[in-house]
Amino acid sequence: MESMLNKLKSTVTKVTADVTSAVMGNPVTREFDVGRHIASGGNGLAWKIFNGTKKSTKQEVAVFVFDKKLIDKYQKFEKDQIIDSLKRGVQQLTRLRHPRLLTVQHPLEESRDCLAFCTEPVFASLANVLGNWENLPSTVSPDIKDYKLYDVETKYGLLQVSEGLSFLHSSVKMVHGNITPENIILNKSGAWKIMGFDFCVSSTNPSEQEPKFSCKEWDPNLPSLCLPNPEYLAPEYILSVSCETASDMYSLGTVIYAVFNKGKPVFEINKQDIYKSFSRQLDQLSRLGSSSLTNIPEEVREHVKLLLNVTPTVRPDADQMTKIPFFDDVGAVTLQYFDTLFQRDNLQKSQFFKGLPKVLPKLPKRVIVQRILPCLTSEFVNPDMVPFVLPNVLMIAEECTKEEYVKLILPDLGPVFKQQEPIQSTQILLIFLQKMDLLLTKTPPDEIKNSVLPMVYRALEAPSIQIQELCLNIIPTFANLIDYPSMKNALIPRIKNACLQTSSLAVRVNSLVCLGKILEYLDKWFVLDDILPFLQQIPSKEPAVLMGILGIYKCTFTHKKLGITKEQLAGKVLPHLIPLSIENNLNLNQFNSFISVIKEMLNRLESEHKTKLEQLHIMQEQQKSLDIGNQRNISEEAKVTNVGSQIDKVFNNIGADLLTGGESENKEDVLQNKHKRASLTLEEKQKLAKEQEQAQKLKSQQPLKPQVHTPIAPVKQTKDLTDTLMDNMSSLTSLSVTATKSSASSTFTSVPSMGLGMMFSTPIDNTKRNLTNGLNANMGFQTSGFNMPVNTNQNFFSSPSTPGVTTMTMGTPSTLPNFNAVGVPPAGAKQTQQRPPDMSALNNLFGPQKPKVSMNQLSQQKPNQWLNQFAPPQGSPGMGSSVMGTQMNVMGQSAFGMQANPFFNPQNFAQPPTTMTSSSSASNDLKDLFG
Repeated sequence: MESMLNKLKSTVTKVTADVTSAVMGNPVTREFDVGRHIASGGNGLAWKIFNGTKKSTKQEVAVFVFDKKLIDKYQKFEKDQIIDSLKRGVQQLTRLRHPRLLTVQHPLEESRDCLAFCTEPVFASLANVLGNWENLPSTVSPDIKDYKLYDVETKYGLLQVSEGLSFLHSSVKMVHGNITPENIILNKSGAWKIMGFDFCVSSTNPSEQEPKFSCKEWDPNLPSLCLPNPEYLAPEYILSVSCETASDMYSLGTVIYAVFNKGKPVFEINKQDIYKSFSRQLDQLSRLGSSSLTNIPEEVREHVKLLLNVTPTVRPDADQMTKIPFFDDVGAVTLQYFDTLFQRDNLQKSQFFKGLPKVLPKLPKRVIVQRILPCLTSEFVNPDMVPFVLPNVLMIAEECTKEEYVKLILPDLGPVFKQQEPIQSTQILLIFLQKMDLLLTKTPPDEIKNSVLPMVYRALEAPSIQIQELCLNIIPTFANLIDYPSMKNALIPRIKNACLQTSSLAVRVNSLVCLGKILEYLDKWFVLDDILPFLQQIPSKEPAVLMGILGIYKCTFTHKKLGITKEQLAGKVLPHLIPLSIENNLNLNQFNSFISVIKEMLNRLESEHKTKLEQLHIMQEQQKSLDIGNQRNISEEAKVTNVGSQIDKVFNNIGADLLTGGESENKEDVLQNKHKRASLTLEEKQKLAKEQEQAQKLKSQQPLKPQVHTPIAPVKQTKDLTDTLMDNMSSLTSLSVTATKSSASSTFTSVPSMGLGMMFSTPIDNTKRNLTNGLNANMGFQTSGFNMPVNTNQNFFSSPSTPGVTTMTMGTPSTLPNFNAVGVPPAGAKQTQQRPPDMSALNNLFGPQKPKVSMNQLSQQKPNQWLNQFAPPQGSPGMGSSVMGTQMNVMGQSAFGMQANPFFNPQNFAQPPTTMTSSSSASNDLKDLFG
């Protein structure tokens, strides 16, 4: 580890020393910060290339530095020649401006130790890429060491060089004179640029059609930096001391050969005997065969042979080379189009960007990131082009790593997220929504919260139904990537608003489908408290909407993490679902789906509650067994055990008193029952004394006249159940005595209400006892606020006005019941055989004394939850089941047919807007919720 640190330290120290020694004191450093040594280029790779930035603008540049220490071995006049040659090349490059020539950002500056100038950002020279690492740092950067040229890069690079030569030959009337891999620079975007104009030759007659170029004779005594590279030089330079534009084309041929042969030139030249070497080369060129060009692609092989021809006139010119089929490659043409993009209008650009997605998969990733991506993101400043450029940028982002995305793409997407142009924003939203999973996967959390999710919220609130539909459809695909607070507090409320406020059926259904799909990412209690109550607010009753509601209920009910409690099933869910299941719009399959879910819910409700009650019963039994030795508990249990028989006795007494008036017999039975006990507790003895005292007081009172009943407000009962039942028995017994002695009808007003539910718990037993005593009457019950006459058999009265009509008025379970106008049949009346019920007796329900009650008034009464327990079974012997059944049916239709349930109230469901539109895709999405 220590050796590695020392090695790194020495490398950094050496790089710093190079920069310091080469650039210190140069005027370039006043405006530019010089960074790391990255490459080398120019004739003989004499120029060191550094990263740099402009101090004022932080713009990235490349700094070319020539360290004069490299030529310390030469004499002064030779040094001057080398410096002059280098200066000439840079000055000529600075004067020329073309996309295929290296762009100079700052002109040449000379100091005592170095020459320096700044250019556009540079990656390396072609010689470095092909493996010539001369004048590079001792540790070559992996970026250069592992660099591999792709075919499309090679094709387009050579095409760029050809275009640069065409510019020089046709427009500038200049021969470069030293086209070599060292003088071809790859900029940061991967474009190939020409530099190294040290030996360029301008035309002597630039105004004429045929340019003429003068050429200097080769001087082997000059330093190598003052001479072009002979391995890439055309033979006529040496053998005939002449040059022309075709001489550069020969050099291009040798460059093509080197590119496809790992940097190796066609011929190796002996610089000591250059004339002999070129003579041998000339002979070889005349006999150059295809076997020497095997590594060159076949489609360009013949063109390379022409470029290497001995006769200059046979060589293709630069303009002809740009048009050969080898360069007619889709990747090369695409890159070429990007380089000329600034010349195109919006219509041409839009057509090009539409077809680009088909080309991108054919290009290498590095080429796309280096060459295409910067051109695309630069178009974001043009709002009209954003909808055409954005799909391509996001397509590139899919192939990038998260780090590359954050560094290269996300900074340019920031303004696009906030695009507010009316037309473009709609298109941009659609594009982003389709790639939302990509954005949420690769975008950092802070940027998601600040830029991405607000865009989703805008889409849910957009006026375009298409955008709302698309947004609702794709939200489930990335719901797992959204943080829970954002989903709970921002996303879900907007989905609910979209469902309630839209006029589109498709949006409403898609909202429900969306909610159903993201339930699994929500908390159980949030679903129960927020999502399920929302379903009851949905106004429309279209089948697709109803099935969406059912789907959410089913998902919540069956999901392992969620589930619905039995309290909510019984109190909210089932009362909502059952009315929906019988909507007329549902077809048979949809109805079956509702019924199936409802049955599942009922089965689970039954199972869970039965289990709970069984467990409670077991616990009670265990508690009883633990308390078996406690005498006080035994006494209490004995009281409770006798409750049922006491209630039966009360009813027997009432029935007998109503028909026979047998006061003394019933009273004696009660007293005998009490005295038959083996022993009475002190409490029971006190109760007995009170009952006897109260009975004596009632005997001395005047008979009460019948009166109209007014409902009594509920009274909170706090007495012990056993005490209350004992009071009931005593009071009823005493009252029956008074009723028998009175010649007119009497009114009972002292029956407590706490025992009402239990007083009627054994109707069959009461019926049997009543029959034994000769009772043949039917008793009817109704809810509070209504008086229903109990019609006895017609043997006991001849008309509705006779005293034989017994009317029983019952309040709610918490209201004291009154018996009004309890009639006693005349003495000596005989019991006749039971006849079929006379329905005319029902007229007493709405006689002249009783005003009729409307259905609206009935529906407003609070439903009595206990009354169904009081109806005796049909067909009970001796009960007059036909009459009783008829009366109970009437009562059921009037009192229970319109229960006050908010889920059954049609006014809670507003009709859907008349502008509601439908979508064929809406109902298909429902299948996702039902499997």
